[in-house]
Amino acid sequence: MAPGNDADTARRARATRSAGLLPLVVGLASAAALTGAAYFTVDSASCGSPAQYIRHDSHVELVGGCVDGANLPATGTPSTGGVVHGNYSP
Repeated sequence: MAPGNDADTARRARATRSAGLLPLVVGLASAAALTGAAYFTVDSASCGSPAQYIRHDSHVELVGGCVDGANLPATGTPSTGGVVHGNYSP
């Protein structure tokens, strides 16, 4: 074995460890930035009252929140083909 082989192996191991650490650091930094942006967005939204879903006899209605129903485009009633979906659990 040549005397330089141990140094080359150690140098390659250090390079591999540092190359594997870079994606981890970038991933954590981007996750922290996205979390901060989401927190700022939610914190700066000024709603008078939080929205809540209220279940009536055969439909669910969104009450409160920042969205005014008068500003939404009108749509027709959806056709379900007579199927009653019973997978809603409050």
